[in-house]
Amino acid sequence: MANDQNPKSEPFSNAEKDPDDWTTGDEPMTGAQASYLQTLSVEAGEEFDQGLSKAEASKRIDALQEKTGRGAN
Repeated sequence: MANDQNPKSEPFSNAEKDPDDWTTGDEPMTGAQASYLQTLSVEAGEEFDQGLSKAEASKRIDALQEKTGRGAN
């Protein structure tokens, strides 16, 4: 069934788009982004910036995942 497919494996999902191309990228980050970013910031020993946009938060999450090893596959 098509509904059983893992949406994270879909290559054309929004998660694969460059955050600079998001139509809502300039909106404030989501609650989920803020929560995860705060966790990553603590783990990385870096300051949490709660004023980021969705696109900025996504890029910051990527950078902190790399730094903390959380983004490793």
